[in-house]
Amino acid sequence: MTNDDMQADLQALYPFLYSDESRLAAVNAVIEHVRRSTVDKAQEIIRLRSLVMERDGDRLAAAADAMAQRFTAGGRLLAFGNGGSSTDAQDLVSLFLSPAPEMPSLPALCLTNDIAVVTALCNDIGFEVVFSRQLAALGRAGDIAVGISTSGNSANLLWAFNEAARGGMLTIGICGYDGGKMAELDSIDYLFVVPSLSVHRIQEAQTTIYHVLWELTMAALENTSAEPGGD
Repeated sequence: MTNDDMQADLQALYPFLYSDESRLAAVNAVIEHVRRSTVDKAQEIIRLRSLVMERDGDRLAAAADAMAQRFTAGGRLLAFGNGGSSTDAQDLVSLFLSPAPEMPSLPALCLTNDIAVVTALCNDIGFEVVFSRQLAALGRAGDIAVGISTSGNSANLLWAFNEAARGGMLTIGICGYDGGKMAELDSIDYLFVVPSLSVHRIQEAQTTIYHVLWELTMAALENTSAEPGGD
């Protein structure tokens, strides 16, 4: 096969590499596909967030009021999750620890932060106790335990919620799909489920949920301090 033959074959296989018009059409097609995909995903998460707020708005406000009461009484927030949910737990904690300058900083801790403790518990006992053992050691009645899971089936979260409830903590769960095994627990005071089969949309909506919880909690604390006799 000559070089001319090879060139002709390549041009037949990949015409967009050799024709300005074909190349432009291919690029435009890709851009249009990305545009449609982006718009569809944005509309999907908007609908999902609206659904969650319509269904759970009152319960979110009630959970935030309960959190505010615990903080006012000296309680602390202990958050936990696995993988991407662990970074969400860290984000939630950072909201309370480092709010806007005009807002008070509140005591909060993410149970995935100390890698020595996490790996010791995993190695010496088992991954299912990585949060429950920390809650047993660090938690106290009046604290707030918040667990985040996409599936709702993580064994270490189930153990953690049961331990937190035994210890007299306020328990809040955030999960996806149909709630998984977390929906079967009696140890979760407030459970917020994002009803979607997409991990990406679930996690996006979960971010909205815990940001709303933070904002409502801070508003409840502000209202409490503004009342006669408040601090």
